[in-house]
Amino acid sequence: MTQATPTPDNPAPADVADQAQQAAESATEAANAAQRAAGRIDGLEAQLADLLNMPPWAAKVMLAVLVGLVGWFLIKLLTKGADRVMLRSGMEQILRDFLGNIIRVVGLVVVLVAVLDAVGVPTTSLLAVLGAAGLAVGLALKDSLSNIAAGVMLIVLRPFRAGDAVEAAGQQGVVERVGIFQTVLRAYQNHDIVLPNSEITTAPIINFTARGERRIDLDIGIGYGDDVRKAREALLALAQGHEKVLDDPAPEVLVTGLGESSVDLVLRAWTKTADYIATGSDLKEAVHRNFGEIGISIPFPQRDLHIYHHGADGQVLDLPKAAFQAVPKD
Repeated sequence: MTQATPTPDNPAPADVADQAQQAAESATEAANAAQRAAGRIDGLEAQLADLLNMPPWAAKVMLAVLVGLVGWFLIKLLTKGADRVMLRSGMEQILRDFLGNIIRVVGLVVVLVAVLDAVGVPTTSLLAVLGAAGLAVGLALKDSLSNIAAGVMLIVLRPFRAGDAVEAAGQQGVVERVGIFQTVLRAYQNHDIVLPNSEITTAPIINFTARGERRIDLDIGIGYGDDVRKAREALLALAQGHEKVLDDPAPEVLVTGLGESSVDLVLRAWTKTADYIATGSDLKEAVHRNFGEIGISIPFPQRDLHIYHHGADGQVLDLPKAAFQAVPKD
């Protein structure tokens, strides 16, 4: 009779029996530990009731309040400690706030379960009920869950950081914080814009401060009778003379089109991102002033209006005749 050789996929019966016995012993030890912990809590409640001469239910309530206060204190310590560790590691403010919120929420759930257990509520059945209720609520609040998932994506992918000037979901502002459900932007007029995270991740995100340099594109139109070369030289001189315009890349002037009433030029000048708005304003003002001094016109849309007067026979009348035509009297 051939005896089978034990393998990881086909263990020997003795090994299986040993593993089952070890699992049973581990389960027994876990149950005993739980019973000992429950016995210690019951003993503490009994000692507290005897010490303060109060009924057992009052001792349970007092113990639950004590557990809640201690738990809340520990959550605050844990949150501050985690924030310190993340700050020393160079983690961004947005990510620190997001992880801090998660730690706080998880800690509150643990403390709540501990408080209920101290009161005497059977937490095992309660957790099962909460799990079923959480599933139902999750299906009902799928949009909120999508906001949570979008918030995690914003934290992981990091398309922007706290303090960046961005355009997200059609709104412009400076990023203040990314929450679990919403992102807060501070508008340039100093009011808050609260955006759901899911709307941000499903729309284009423009980060104006992602790079250290930005290019100013200044569109200018000159008259057809003006000298294009002279205008180009004047624009380059203005850009090169501005202290905040970078030399590399060098400014340039291009002809972009021949419009209905103007020759369209564009001045391209690079500057630091922090100086973008102020430098653009300075260049626009300088162009307007300089072109007036050197005699280059900046045309604006104009229309000629022709008025025709018709006589009783439908013929077009000359304007002088129409002006002096006798008006019939009643």
